[in-house]
Amino acid sequence: LLYYLENVHIGSDHNFIDCRFPVQYVIRPNTDEFHDYRGYAGRVAGGVFRKGDKVLLLPSGFTSTIAKIDTADGEVEEIFPPMSATILLEDDLDLSRGDMIVRENNRPEVTQDLDLMVCWFNERPMQLRGKYTIMHTTRQVRCLVKDIQYKMDVNTLHRDLEDKVIGMNDIARITIRTTQPLFVDSYRKNRITGSVILIDEGTNETVGAGMVVG
Repeated sequence: LLYYLENVHIGSDHNFIDCRFPVQYVIRPNTDEFHDYRGYAGRVAGGVFRKGDKVLLLPSGFTSTIAKIDTADGEVEEIFPPMSATILLEDDLDLSRGDMIVRENNRPEVTQDLDLMVCWFNERPMQLRGKYTIMHTTRQVRCLVKDIQYKMDVNTLHRDLEDKVIGMNDIARITIRTTQPLFVDSYRKNRITGSVILIDEGTNETVGAGMVVG
């Protein structure tokens, strides 16, 4: 039973509709053989990308066309979750880690204000107006806890609007504001682009994990 539970396929694990490709690394070999090679490496977070597709780059808003897709097994015609690949574009555009390649007619929400359901991992309680580092896909920015809306009683599922002390293993709905825009979907829509982790700026400990509500 344990083996089955650990390996059973759940259909909603991956989103094959909404194209999301967070850039993890820019590959520029600068060798004679690959003197003009400029690839954007990462892991597909959603949708299917094909050679020849028109794509939109975030946050710049520039558009281009996929010229080539490379993988560890060589060039391929299409990629989908959870494949790792390198995308080459027809245009020489500036992309860096944390940027995202999407489809022009199917964009994530670009926002600095997020509603999250958070599970808190740390012995030190969450601080209202506290500042943390937030990791979302390959993007890392700073954030501020603007509001603690309520704490969830895990036994009764009651929303406690009075008790705003969020300690270890507590679940709460909060609002945060980030220093730079994030490219998000709701967790119901995409588990990768709809999830974040919170990191203590002083200790670098992971203090919480959150799901984007929407």
